[in-house]
Amino acid sequence: MQDELLLVTTSCPTSELATQIAQVLVGSKLATCIQVSAPVTSIYEWQGEICEETEFNLQIKCLTLNYAEIENQIKQLHPYEVPEIIAVPISHGLPDYLKWIHDVSKR
Repeated sequence: MQDELLLVTTSCPTSELATQIAQVLVGSKLATCIQVSAPVTSIYEWQGEICEETEFNLQIKCLTLNYAEIENQIKQLHPYEVPEIIAVPISHGLPDYLKWIHDVSKR
């Protein structure tokens, strides 16, 4: 189970913060690859108000065993009181790509 792969997503209010988080996670080998999206519009309810914000999404490819550290790093670097952090298992993919995630990630 610890060698299973995850796709973790989060969003950031600025491109600079998204890049900083990506560099920290990849630099520490907690994640193998992170894609930072172009700006997206997020519409959500927070504390009884409908909010509309520009955000940048991160798609983080990693090993399950690194999830807790990734979550902790995001929470430390993120300005939101409750940042979006969602992880889903990667069940299928190009075998060579999935092997690359395993080979590069910290164990």
